[in-house]
Amino acid sequence: MNSIQVKNIKKHFGKSIVLENVSMTFQEDKIYALLGRNGAGKSTLMKIITNQLFADEGTVLLDNEVLTENANVLKDVYIMSAEATFPKDMKVKEILHWTQQFHLNFDKEKALKHAELFGLPLKKKVSKLSTGYQTILKLVLAMNNHVPYVIYDEPILGLDANHRELFYKLLLQGYEDRPHTIIIATHLIEEIAHVVEHVVIIDKGRVLLDEDVDTLLERGYSISGNTQDVQQYAAGKNVLDIDTIGALSVAYILGTVEDDLPETLTVSAINLQKIFVKLTDKGVV
Repeated sequence: MNSIQVKNIKKHFGKSIVLENVSMTFQEDKIYALLGRNGAGKSTLMKIITNQLFADEGTVLLDNEVLTENANVLKDVYIMSAEATFPKDMKVKEILHWTQQFHLNFDKEKALKHAELFGLPLKKKVSKLSTGYQTILKLVLAMNNHVPYVIYDEPILGLDANHRELFYKLLLQGYEDRPHTIIIATHLIEEIAHVVEHVVIIDKGRVLLDEDVDTLLERGYSISGNTQDVQQYAAGKNVLDIDTIGALSVAYILGTVEDDLPETLTVSAINLQKIFVKLTDKGVV
C-alpha cells in the first residue's frame, strides 16, 4: 500500500530537542490531522517529510522509497507552507501561471474558479495582499495540485469564518472528486474535527496519540458528580484531567464506560478539542 512512513525521526536544533523518536504512517486516500501546540514540532516534521530539512536520525519512506535517497518521489507531494514563499512583486495571476509551468499536475482552470469563489484579486501583487488572502492564495494552489499527497501547514491563518467554511467545503469536494492523502497540520482543532478521519497528536516533539477519530471519540468521555464519587470512579483509569469546583468534579477519561455506573454520576461525550487540550496539558497518554 502506498503511504508516507515516518520511522524513528529525531531532530535537534543545538541543545533543543524538536522531534524525539517520532514514528507514524500516513496511508493513501485518507484525511489526517497532525495536531500540536505552537512549537510542538509539526512544521519541522512536515519539512523533513518534504526534504526541506534533514533528520538527525531516522527515515522517511514515500511509497516504500527512502526519501533522502530518491528525491524524485517528491513530485508526488505538495506542501502548503505556513511561511511566505512567493516573490512579493509578483502578481497573483503570474503565480498561477508559473505554478502551472513547474507543477505538471496543477489544474489552473479550477484554481481560477476557486480564486473567484474566494474573491482573490488576480491583478494584485502578493505584497499588497492581506494575511488572509495570502493564505487563500496558498490554499488555491494546494487544492489544485493533483498529486497523491497534499500537506496543509496551518491552513486557516488569517481567514474569516466565511472563508474557512468555503475552504472546508472545497477541500472535501476535491477529496470526493479525487481521493488522495491530505495532512492538515494545525493547533486549531474544533473546526477541522468534522473533516478529518485520523488524528496524530504530538507534544514537545513526541507522539502522544495516533488513532482514527471515530475510535478516539468513542473512547473519550467525562464523568461528573460529587468529588468523592468521581475520584472513586476514576481510580485506576486513564484519566486525562479532573476539574473541581467546590464539591463537584468532572473527570476526563479515555476508556470504556462501566456498565454499573453509579446513579450519582453523569457521563457525557467529549469532543476532539477537549481531548487534545487535556492530553497536551497532561503530556502523556
